[in-house]
Parts: sequence; structure tokens; C-alpha cells
Amino acid sequence: MFGMRFIKVEPTQYVMQYRKGRVVKEGLGLSFFYFAPTTSLVSVPMASYDEGFMFQQVTGDFQQVTVQGQVSFRVQDAAKTAALLNFSLEADGKTYRSDDPQQLVKRVRRAVEVLSSEVIKSVPLKSALLAADVLAKRVTLGLGQHPEIRSLGLEVLGVAVLAIKPTPETAKALEAEAREAILKAADDAIYLRRNAAVENERSIRENELETEVAVEKKKRTVRETQLDAEAEVQRREQTIRQHRMEADINLEETRKSFVQKNAENVRALAEAEAHRVGAVMKALQAADPRIVQALASAGMHPGQIIAQAFGGIAERAEKIGELNVSSELLQGLLTHRAPPAAGHKREKDSATAR
Repeated sequence: MFGMRFIKVEPTQYVMQYRKGRVVKEGLGLSFFYFAPTTSLVSVPMASYDEGFMFQQVTGDFQQVTVQGQVSFRVQDAAKTAALLNFSLEADGKTYRSDDPQQLVKRVRRAVEVLSSEVIKSVPLKSALLAADVLAKRVTLGLGQHPEIRSLGLEVLGVAVLAIKPTPETAKALEAEAREAILKAADDAIYLRRNAAVENERSIRENELETEVAVEKKKRTVRETQLDAEAEVQRREQTIRQHRMEADINLEETRKSFVQKNAENVRALAEAEAHRVGAVMKALQAADPRIVQALASAGMHPGQIIAQAFGGIAERAEKIGELNVSSELLQGLLTHRAPPAAGHKREKDSATAR
């Protein structure tokens, strides 16, 4: 009423009241009455802006890519921003008189596009597709040093690059190249696996052959040892047989020598006995036979004497008319056996010695 109005702004709004070309009141979240015909109100949002972007850029090898991301910023110095852009409010205190508030976002997006273009065109396609983090860091650093951003009193909170994509045709070509590379890598892996399997098989076979060779060598060594042992046993057996043969020969030689000595002894005894008997016979040739017979009967057994008497009787049987023999004499002759004569015993000993 009568041109008096009331304004109340949010805590994130920086409001400035101009009257007669000078700022009479300014601050965040103010509320006051003002006289509309003589007052100009400027309201600068201090809240952060999150603005998405999508640009078509060209890489260093002249391939087109799409850069997609988001930039976050806020107004740090409202006076600088209000000095370059028109943030004046209408008389109702709610709407802006111009579209400069939207231009603020466009200027930031344009600065982001220029900085990202400088980064993208300096690298080839494959490097650009993998440079999202690098691009975000370099754009953030570039915005902090950009003169227009500084003059507008803005503070860049961050830049996030969500994706860097090639054109569909290029993407298909890259996919084909990557697919072929993957298939080639798979083939190489199969080849390497097969080659490794062959190498392992060869190593196993070589180990088996080496094991067989070692076993054969061991068997040959065992056989040689056995042959040596058998040869040693045979040599020892031959030595034993030779020693036994030599012992038998020596024994036979000893026996032969003993037999010869025994024969010589027996011969000497026989010659001595013959000489003795000859001497006795010579002595007896000149003696009377009856004396010799009497001498022979000396020391005889009574039975032998009786037998000799019967012999004499038998020699003169024609001169004997009658012979009476008592039963006691006959019984004595039958029960008692005369001992062998001394001469008979000597002959028996001589025969045994021979």
C-alpha cells in the first residue's frame, strides 16, 4: 500500500537493496520493508549449482567422442557476480528482470567445454576413452584458474566426468579390435597351455626315461655284484677243492708211505721169523726126534698130552690087543678144551701181521 512492500529471502539468497545508486542493505536471508518506486533489489543465489553437460569433442587422431559429466559450483562473491550479470528482481520481489541468471550456468558450461576440448584433442582415441579421471582433474584445475570464472566470483566445487564414448561405428570397430585381441589372447593362452602340456609331458617322459636308465644301471650294478660274488664263491670253492685235493694227495702219500713202511716192517719180521725158524730147524735136525717131541710136550695141557698119547697108540695099533678107556677120562676130554699151543699162536700172529 502506497508503494511499501515486504521481502523475505532464503538463507541461501544474498539480497542487496539499492537506493539512489548505493547499497543500503545487503546480506543472506534478510527480510525487510522497502519502498518500491525508489528501491532496486538484487538477489544472488549462493547455493551450489549441479549442472550436467554433454559435449562432442574430437581426439588427437580425429575421432569424435562424447564427453558426459557434471560440474558443481557456487557463487563465492555475490558483489562480483551482481556487477557482471543482472540479478535484479521485478517489483514483486520474486522474478528476475533478465535471463542473466541462466547465462551464469551457460558460461560455466562453456568454460568446461573449452577446457575439456583442450584435453581431448591432445590425446588419441584409445587414451581419451580411458582419461575420464585425468580429464576431470585437469578441467577442475583449469576452472579454478580461469579468468572469467574468477571475475564472476564463482567457486568450482568439482567436476565429474561420467563417460567418454566414441561414435557407434567407432565403438563397433573398437569392440571388434578388442574382441579379436581377446580371441587372439585366448588362442595364445590355449597355445601356451598346450605347449606347456607338451613340455610337461616331455619332461615327464624324460624323467621316466632317466628313471628307467637309472634302474637299469642299478640292475646292472646288482648283476655285476652278483656275478662278482658268484665268481668269488666259485673261486673260493675251487680253492677249497684244490686244498682238499692236495690234502687227499698228501693223505694218500702218507698212507702209501705207511703201507710201504708196514710192508717193509712185515717183511723184516717175516725174514727175522724165518731166520729164527731156520736156526731152530737146523738145531733140531741134529737132535733125536723123541727128544724134540718131549721138548714140545713140555708145558702142554693135560688134554693135549692125552691126545698125543692116543696118537702114539694109533701109530702102534697093530701091536695093541685091547685098549680100555674109563668114562671119567672120556668125560674130561669132552668137557675140557686144550689151550692153543705156543707155536700155533705165533703162526696166527704172523698171519695177522701179514
